[in-house]
Amino acid sequence: DHSGGIHILEFKTMLQEIEPDVTPVELDLATRECFKEGSNSELAFDAFVEWYFQSTWYLKHAKVAEEDEAKSMCENLSPPKDCGFFGFAKYVFLFPLVATLTLTVPDVRRPGMVKGYWCYFAFILSIGWIGIYSYFMVGWAETIGNTIGIDSFIMGLTFLAAGTSVPDLLSSVIVARMGKGDMAVSSSIGSNIFDILVGLPVPWLVYTLWPSKPSFVTIGADGVWISIMILLGMLVLIIACIHLSG
Repeated sequence: DHSGGIHILEFKTMLQEIEPDVTPVELDLATRECFKEGSNSELAFDAFVEWYFQSTWYLKHAKVAEEDEAKSMCENLSPPKDCGFFGFAKYVFLFPLVATLTLTVPDVRRPGMVKGYWCYFAFILSIGWIGIYSYFMVGWAETIGNTIGIDSFIMGLTFLAAGTSVPDLLSSVIVARMGKGDMAVSSSIGSNIFDILVGLPVPWLVYTLWPSKPSFVTIGADGVWISIMILLGMLVLIIACIHLSG
């Protein structure tokens, strides 16, 4: 009823919607846990959420979901069933990526690996594989550009930029649909700032500090001013759009 709280009748109705198999005895027990006997006071929604996350129903659903998500290694590498020609072609195209990640990165969703330090180990391995994939991707893109007569600057400005921006696009769309537009905009701007201030300087610093390596890095600056002007123009456009949208 938009009162900001949950009455006893609303509590019972909502619990029956969440747990269709709840028995009347369990429903009365849950009602007594959340409401004082004979009280007509409302239950705050945050209090209901806190109670439900500690209930046996939620723990049971979480365990089932964890078992369903934790697929075996063979299931991850096996081809999809009834996927059609395009689905099988996608499987073949992505198989090298899926195989390397499945065989080297631990699946922290498996029972016994949810808690602990496996998540940090998986994160470090994932970052390492991203660096390896990026190395080959840049080399192949440059080779393809030289073969068909496209300058490497144009390849980086179009194909590579579009490919590396897809994860940012997906994350921005997801948070925007959740009503967090400021986070979506911050993600699109922050990723570029992070790439410029961390993604480029840190590898160069490690390269120069490594023994038996030259103390300088040769950087190709062809078209760097065009890239800077494009970034500044996009930043001004985003700020203007935010200001005009109120």
